[in-house]
Amino acid sequence: MAPNIHFVFTDLSNVIHQRDMLSLLSQYATDIMGGGEDLSPEVKNRLVSELKNRSSVILLAYENDLAVGLAICFEGFSTFYARPLLNIHDFVVSQSHRGRGIARLMLDRLELLARERNCCKLTLEVLEGNSRAQKVYKDFGFASYVLDEKMGRALFWDKKLI
Repeated sequence: MAPNIHFVFTDLSNVIHQRDMLSLLSQYATDIMGGGEDLSPEVKNRLVSELKNRSSVILLAYENDLAVGLAICFEGFSTFYARPLLNIHDFVVSQSHRGRGIARLMLDRLELLARERNCCKLTLEVLEGNSRAQKVYKDFGFASYVLDEKMGRALFWDKKLI
């Protein structure tokens, strides 16, 4: 475990939080699991102001003063439960700090927040080839989304509009 880890829910007006969020998001984007390519300068310039206009929750994990983990989440809504849900959209721990339990601590903190908000569930997506992340998520209690075994697992699809 990492005893010096503490968490901050990002204040998007705080330039240090902005810097740390963008730095960790770049680390994630340039990793093969994030697509292997950094965010464009145009996206980086717009991201903070766009996030301010969304129902976002951004968790930063720090070891002392070094940002080592990031979770960018969005509140959604479950029509089947008539309650909010919390979707973990981006999730990264710095490569130098992986394997120390930081991801689990971050997930614990996000679950606590979701319960405080009366959310019915946490959701996320993970690549098929990311077995390390899948193990963390499964150990935490995540599973494939299934309504009926005969119909199989839900699949995440997208259609690019840009």
